[in-house]
Amino acid sequence: MVPLPNLPEVLIINPPPAFISFESYFTHKFNILRAWESPLPLDQYLTTHAQSAKALLCRALTPVNADLLRQLPALKLVVSVSTGANHVDKAECRRRGIAVTNAGNAYSEDVADLAVGLFLDVNRKISAADWYVRRGLWSSEGDYPLGSKIGGKRVGIVGLGSIGYEVAKRLEAFGCIISYSSRREKPSLSYPFYSNVCELAANNDALIICCALTDQTRHMINKEVLSALGKYGVVVNIGRGAIIDEKEMVKCLVNGEIRGAGLDVFENEPHIPKELVEMDNVVLSPHKGVYTLESLKRGSELMIANLEAFFSNKPLVTPAMDD
Repeated sequence: MVPLPNLPEVLIINPPPAFISFESYFTHKFNILRAWESPLPLDQYLTTHAQSAKALLCRALTPVNADLLRQLPALKLVVSVSTGANHVDKAECRRRGIAVTNAGNAYSEDVADLAVGLFLDVNRKISAADWYVRRGLWSSEGDYPLGSKIGGKRVGIVGLGSIGYEVAKRLEAFGCIISYSSRREKPSLSYPFYSNVCELAANNDALIICCALTDQTRHMINKEVLSALGKYGVVVNIGRGAIIDEKEMVKCLVNGEIRGAGLDVFENEPHIPKELVEMDNVVLSPHKGVYTLESLKRGSELMIANLEAFFSNKPLVTPAMDD
């Protein structure tokens, strides 16, 4: 593609789905430096554009660390296409005077929908029952085992940000009883607040993980928390895989120490422990919480808004430096 004159340059190393789906939105406004299409090794490509690349559009598969930033001395903006920006070394960006933006709440509703879907599926055994019917077992083995009622379930939300709040609203409509833990209490909400995640687990039938992955939240859902949740408890994760100690969760599931799990994210994606694949009380999803056409369109519009604000010297729409 021939660059258009007088358009600001935006570097993309690995194109995100929102860019692929709505590429023309971007190319009408920016000259895209297409590292993924270049025959040059990445280091050489970055060296070629080191003095001109002021903005980087990146997805979670592209770690923005000190090594990468060192190769881009002119860089002044990192636009993360995801809500969580744990793949960006924000401290190093701050040190270098590089602004960082994320997706804000562009994906919140669709991710919340998936969280609720996983919760429903685990409790009502929808996917497992579908497999049962498709295998012809209904006619040969009889009725499928009982599921568990949704209404009246006590649900603890871990991280009551924009996604967590959307999850809470949806589950309230099902008659669930909501409480939460978060970085800080939200006095405007009536839900009970727990500063300790273990106490939250002990007082609920399910945990739904909606928080960001940070040094503080890595393996926050550990053996102690899962034990507090108990053998009738369910865990749903639409945050990041490493928030849960995956090995301990697998042990708890195998040993019947928790009842089930609904997982959209994993600690070593796309690799998943074989034990999880083999259990019918675990519902698996390939990190697809944001993957609706509507979410990708909204996300692309937000990325463009941040880029336009940056190149126009206006305030960024969704700065992420203080996450």
